[in-house]
Amino acid sequence: MHGSGATTKAGDGTGAHPVVIVGAGIGGLVAALLVAQAGHAVTVIERHAAPGGKMRTVPSAAGPVDAGPTVLTLKSVFDTIFDAVGERLADHVTLVEEPVLARHWWPDGSTLDLVPDSAANVAAIAALSGPRDAAAFATFDRQMRVLFDAFDAPMMRAAAPDARHLARLVAGRPGLIAAMAPGLTLARALALRFRDPRLRQLFGRYATYVGGAPGAVPALLGLVWRAEAAGVWRVQGGMNRLAQAIAGLAAARGVRFVYGAHVRQVEVQAGRATAVQIEGGPRIRAAAVLFNGDPAALGKGLLGPALTAAVPPAAIRPRSLSARVWAFSAAAEGLPLAHHNVFFGRAPRAEFDAIAAGRMPRDPTIYLCAQDRGAGLAPPRGPERFEIILNAAPLASGPDDGDSETCRRLTFETLDRFGLTLCPPTDRGALTTPTEFARLFPGSDGSLYGRSPHGTMAALQRPRARTAVAGLYLCGGGVHPGPGVPMAARSGQHAAAAILADLASTLTCRPAAMPGGTLTASRTTATAPFRSSPSSEPSSRPGTPGRGDMSRPTTSA
Repeated sequence: MHGSGATTKAGDGTGAHPVVIVGAGIGGLVAALLVAQAGHAVTVIERHAAPGGKMRTVPSAAGPVDAGPTVLTLKSVFDTIFDAVGERLADHVTLVEEPVLARHWWPDGSTLDLVPDSAANVAAIAALSGPRDAAAFATFDRQMRVLFDAFDAPMMRAAAPDARHLARLVAGRPGLIAAMAPGLTLARALALRFRDPRLRQLFGRYATYVGGAPGAVPALLGLVWRAEAAGVWRVQGGMNRLAQAIAGLAAARGVRFVYGAHVRQVEVQAGRATAVQIEGGPRIRAAAVLFNGDPAALGKGLLGPALTAAVPPAAIRPRSLSARVWAFSAAAEGLPLAHHNVFFGRAPRAEFDAIAAGRMPRDPTIYLCAQDRGAGLAPPRGPERFEIILNAAPLASGPDDGDSETCRRLTFETLDRFGLTLCPPTDRGALTTPTEFARLFPGSDGSLYGRSPHGTMAALQRPRARTAVAGLYLCGGGVHPGPGVPMAARSGQHAAAAILADLASTLTCRPAAMPGGTLTASRTTATAPFRSSPSSEPSSRPGTPGRGDMSRPTTSA
């Protein structure tokens, strides 16, 4: 054991202050672990067969393939979570820091590796684009570091960031204003910095980490670069291992997991959430209910009519990007792939114009994760595992026009032009489309990051851990502080802190110690129509509105 937290076993959901969590995404798992550590009875209800939410895997001939977030940044977030419950992250998952953040490829044959070393990046960019752009990058990198450090505590770590406080912060540090480039989009700010359009394209893609387009998000979101530049880790065995590790720790502290179950509704009495009704199953009373799903599901009534006003419309719309995701195994020939690879299209503006119109881009940027390559791994022999992600419009932009055969042709013919051949060609079953994401995560419209980050104030409009319904809380990538595996985990921390603070005034005794475990839903429950969605994260007080990381180019848990 390590750290300050002592292990406390919770009850089985029948204690004086039971907490019910709907969804076992990374935010819900973190919240379950922390609330159980504090001694409360916790039940997690998950509509899928395993924990992880969007941090999911699919089978292949070479083993399970990641089909969600592929990159882990801000490792310290998870060090803190594990330490809080008396554990060490390294004792539960093996993390390998990648020496190459990502390998970038352009149609003209040029390439660029970015690494977690600013001086090395300046040299590499000088070789690619010349000394002027190398100097521009050095300034950009330094300014984004300053912005990240300035906004980390009052924005990303804060449970309920305040616009007035942030305004005072900026007013007190005038140097921040130039770095923020107020009034400019990320694309415009990059155009003013870099002469080389390849660099504009590269750093513009960080908008997609949070589900936006570079021509519509504020220039401030360039700071996403610094989250990645601080280090990228590969989870040995795949990203889902991290979710499994947290679920295992939670179960050891008494958390009960109910898989294959769909929540029909959350009951509200006298303005307070009081129970959760499982479709075809039991009614579970609750002193607090945490929804770890897309907050848009509440407004659509998917958890019952009493919650439709729990989150204001401005907190969930407009919607962020979706994706088309391939997850499969194949033999690769032709290119020296890194673990993370980005193949750029010729016309980035045309790509995002097509997405804005709800169409499939005909010249897409392609992100490819070579799951079996990276630091410390021998060159693969035979089939290896790949995840490929292409940006796409959510269904809110119109019906999915994504003909799967067209997508397959565009994807693999594009890679072939770059010189990468994947054999055998994968089939339609390896593709997840926006329509299928909408089915996997009800209420989401296929959007992978909740509310769109477009607009100057978008980051402050996301729901927070508390909602307008007393006793109902939120966490997940659609909740503050936003998308990406570490941010979703932080939302779970915020939700746990809100729940524990609100229960403290009524807590009179600790629940009896009982073992945790896993339940599988009955045949009736397992086949019932879905009503709830599993992976999301936090929100604010009653009466107050609430990048992998899916990942890299689309959206990154």
